[in-house]
Order: sequence, then C-alpha cells, then structure tokens
Amino acid sequence: MLTAVMPVRTLLLAIFMMMAGTGFLSTLLSVRLEREGVSSFLIGLVATCFFAGLTIGSLRASHVIQRVGHIRAFASFVSIFSASTLAYAFHQDVPLWSFLRFVDGFCLAGVYICLESWLHEKATMTTRGAILAGYTIALYSGQGFGQFLLNLGDELPSLPFMAAAVILSLAVLPVALTHIPQPDITYQPRSTIRRLYAISPLGLVGATLAGMMLGAFFGLGAVYASRLGLTLTATAFFMSQVILGGVVLQWPLGWLSDRYDRRMVIIGCFTAVFFVSLAITFVDVPDVALLLLGMLFGGTSFALYPLCASHVNDQVPLEERVGVSGGLVLVYSAGSALGPMIAAAMMGIMGAGGLFLFIGICSGLAALYGFWRAQTGQAIPDDAQGAFMTYATTTPMSATLDPEIPEDYVPADQS
Repeated sequence: MLTAVMPVRTLLLAIFMMMAGTGFLSTLLSVRLEREGVSSFLIGLVATCFFAGLTIGSLRASHVIQRVGHIRAFASFVSIFSASTLAYAFHQDVPLWSFLRFVDGFCLAGVYICLESWLHEKATMTTRGAILAGYTIALYSGQGFGQFLLNLGDELPSLPFMAAAVILSLAVLPVALTHIPQPDITYQPRSTIRRLYAISPLGLVGATLAGMMLGAFFGLGAVYASRLGLTLTATAFFMSQVILGGVVLQWPLGWLSDRYDRRMVIIGCFTAVFFVSLAITFVDVPDVALLLLGMLFGGTSFALYPLCASHVNDQVPLEERVGVSGGLVLVYSAGSALGPMIAAAMMGIMGAGGLFLFIGICSGLAALYGFWRAQTGQAIPDDAQGAFMTYATTTPMSATLDPEIPEDYVPADQS
C-alpha cells in the first residue's frame, strides 16, 4: 500500500491537514451555541447549512476548477475557507454562522473535487484500491485528530479559529508545490432517484438514512455530549472515539459482506446501530461505557454507506457505476442536510437523548425495510458480488476512484 500511495503523498497530506483544521468546527460551533442557550433547532439549522453547501458545491464547484485550473481553484477554496473560519470569531450570531457554514461546505466540496480528480488521474487499475484506502484513512484520521483542537479555547475563545485558519493556510503548500500534472475534469453523469430505486431499493433507502443519521450526529453530537455534562476534553475524546470506531470496523464488516449475502450484513449493521443508539439514549452518567458504545456506533454506522454503495454496484454494469455512485453520494448528502433539523426538533422535545433516539428510529426503520426486501427480492449470487470498497461520502468525483473503473474511462454522454 505504501508503494501505491507514495506518488500521491502530497495530496493525502493536504486532505489530512484540511480535515485536521476543519473537522472539529461543527463540534466547536455546536458547543459554543449550546453554552449561549441557543435552541437545538437553531443549532441543527447551522449544521444543515454546512451540508447544504457541501451538496451544492458538489454540483457547481467543478465549473470554477475548469476555468482556472486545479492549483488556483484549490488555493482559492482554501483561502475563502480560512477567511470564513476567522470570521466566526467576529460575532456569535446564528444567521452569520449559518451563512459561514454554507460557505465552508461549498469550499470543502471544491477541495474534495480538486483532490479526488487529481487522485483519479494518478491512480492505475492496480493502485486505485490502495489510493482510495489511503484517502479514506487520511480523511478520517485528520478529522479525528482535529477534535482535540477544541481544548485551545479555554482562555482565548478565538484561539481555535486562529489555529484552524493556520492549518488551512498551510494545507495549500503540499498542493501548490506538487509536481503532479493537473487533470481535466470530465462531466460526471449521475443516476436519477428513480433509476437508483429501480436498481436497488435497499441501497437507495439505506444510503439516504445513513446520511440522515451521520449528518445528525456530526451536527449535534457535541450538543448531546455537552448536555450530558462532558467537558470539552471529554467531548473531543468522545467524538474522536466514534470516528476511530468507524475506521477500525469498516474493513472487517466489508470482509464479511464479501463472503456472505451483503443485504444481511447491511441489515445487521442497521440493527446494531438501532440497539447501540437505544443504549446511548438512556445513558445518564458518562463513563467508559459511553466511549465503548460510541466506538460501536461509529464502527457500524460509518460502514453503512460503503456497504450500500457496494450492494448497488453489484447490480449495475460497469459503464453505469460512476453515475450510480455519484447519484448515491448526492442522496447521502441530501440526507445529511435533512437529518440535523429533525434530530434537533426531537432534542428540543426529549432532551439530549433525542439525538440518538432519532438515529435509532432511522436505523430501526431501515432494518425493517431491509428485512422486507430480503423476503421479496432475490439475493445476488456470491460469485456475482464485487469486492467491498471504502467509498468516500464526499462528492460524485470520488466514484472515479473505484478500482474496477477502466483507466481510459469516458462518461457515456461524452464519448
């Protein structure tokens, strides 16, 4: 794996630094708003704006890259992101922070597209799987590491924003100094919801509900921890444990899905999330048990989207795979934007436990739907299942990192 990722190490360093500098912002903003007595609904609105910006950026940011090139576009997106990060310190206001979160999401989508198209250009059929794995590890490890920047604001409230801006600014250097040629961005087709449902109802419903669950968690997980009485350090550790669990358990669950009916592994994961979420809902005193439950939650929930994407791709011809994967990413992103608002409303009614009760309801409904589909649909033969891949939930461009996509891939609409 190391041999495969060495040619793109500067790009992986850039995404690690980006996530280290920005991955904790949703946690920090939620904690700050919670301390000021802002309602959970408005905190959820701020989180929704980020995912809305990410979704729209996935659709529109590529036009900027096509006009000015990858390096200039990357530097521009990061510069705006750095400026918006510093702007949070000017004034704590829900409308302002909602706007800034939308800008953050749009810029982050642009960064993802730049890096993913670069990785696709450099990858080969033999190295693409390792590069995708390295990309996922760099993304999640950066996000987990960045949680501990929360502790910088004890004496100077603006210090976490300043530290994030510094890291973001430095993230430009690996890309600005890279020798990797800039690729062309081709049109990326996206399947419609109707087409996705026709291919795999379970895959579509599962990806949407997974987005709602994880969007709610990342938007409001810190609010849950704060209301439970956790300190900033404990909150950072809790969030990082969830992310760590997502990294550690994703591959073992993928290994199981390669050897057994993938539908049953998906149903099993949703069922596990249901029981773990219910257990967390009724936690009154934060202790080691909460951290263990958090790791289990991360491990089972983070694997859901890759499992659903792999299940859908098992049922489509190779020439449709990029369009299908791109459509699934957007469906997941739309769910991520919707989830925080609904979860926030439940927290407003039921308190901190409302977050994981919402996640439990989503996972329970998905498990029941999966059981129904398993009874009415036909299982895919074991020899027809493709290998599990850690599909990124970033932008439709990430679909081109699929190891089975030919190196000379050209979208059907452009050939």
